[in-house]
Amino acid sequence: MASESDPDKVVDFALEKLGGLDYLVLNHIGPTPFGVWEGDVEHTRWLMKINFFSYTQMAWRALPSLEQSKGSLVVVSSLLAKMTSPFTLPYTSTKFALNGFFGSLNHELAMKKSNVYISICTLGLIDTESAMEKVRGVTKIPAYPATDAALNIVIAGATRQPDLYYPSFTYVVTVFKEMFPSTTNYVIQNSYNYVP
Repeated sequence: MASESDPDKVVDFALEKLGGLDYLVLNHIGPTPFGVWEGDVEHTRWLMKINFFSYTQMAWRALPSLEQSKGSLVVVSSLLAKMTSPFTLPYTSTKFALNGFFGSLNHELAMKKSNVYISICTLGLIDTESAMEKVRGVTKIPAYPATDAALNIVIAGATRQPDLYYPSFTYVVTVFKEMFPSTTNYVIQNSYNYVP
């Protein structure tokens, strides 16, 4: 997905094999270190290609087919797109970009009376093997089952929910962050074991 041509090829392959699309679920991410950012701008640029630019490219390529089928574009994002956190700077920046882009695209599609619907899925920490390996011993934040997350993502797209928060506490956290930013920052900073 870091290549400029492969995102288009993925959508073209799906269109050719399936004859059209009813849903496009964007849920791929590139690997990134979990730790203090030490100025690796190249990694951040590379991750932005995978976690952001490929999403926009694939969405653009799929929009005509989704328009015909009255389909849905499902964007899997993160709680980190709503509030910042230490040790995840490159990843967090890509998720903020996703929410901004697809939130704005949703407005434009609605104004054009498009048939395409966008669901933005905000996920908390999910118990995938790669995520658990990175955070083990570093945070006390609870992880939630990947299978439940996947089911909720599918339901959000199928029922045209504009927003999904999984688990539901992610919504509460985002509201709390807006109302009590200093308290939320204190809690975030004390949820991690920082060893300089």
